[in-house]
Amino acid sequence: MDGSTVPQPGVDRMVPIEGHAVVVGVTPDQPPLVALTALALARAVDAPAVHFAYADTSRYVVAEAPDGAVQHAPVDPDSADDTWQDVRDLLRAALTDVVGTGGPPWELHYLAGRPDRALTHLARAVDAGVLVVGTRAPGSAARVREFFEGSVAVHLAQHQHRPVLTVPLSVVDWKVGRNAWQ
Repeated sequence: MDGSTVPQPGVDRMVPIEGHAVVVGVTPDQPPLVALTALALARAVDAPAVHFAYADTSRYVVAEAPDGAVQHAPVDPDSADDTWQDVRDLLRAALTDVVGTGGPPWELHYLAGRPDRALTHLARAVDAGVLVVGTRAPGSAARVREFFEGSVAVHLAQHQHRPVLTVPLSVVDWKVGRNAWQ
């Protein structure tokens, strides 16, 4: 090691969950279970706000604002620069349908880059008490992608000190005896 120390989780670094914002990682076409679980948690801990966030891996961060917002640009300079707005609008419409108008105030953040880093930055910026993410969709393609990229939930749990609530979106029957790679 280079002699520098990385701050480790501990009682002195704990952010109380109660009364603090909830940050939720969302993706297009994600089942509503993740958003609904985050809202139930937000109500239970009297969160002042829920911050839904999508991290677009086809874009990179140009500048980060203290409030968690980012300016971003496409990784591929030849790609159309306005397609991200369609994804943002689709996510906002889907969340509006699921969340409705009741409950704590919510906001959608369109982020860029690695999802774990983007969600960590947002959680720090809004002083979140907890992060909520869903598991990957079932299927062999998702398992292969997770093998190479890793799990966002695991990366979050290993690289920042807030608790991470992982919402299962697919389960395997214990009797089947499959492991994560089958």
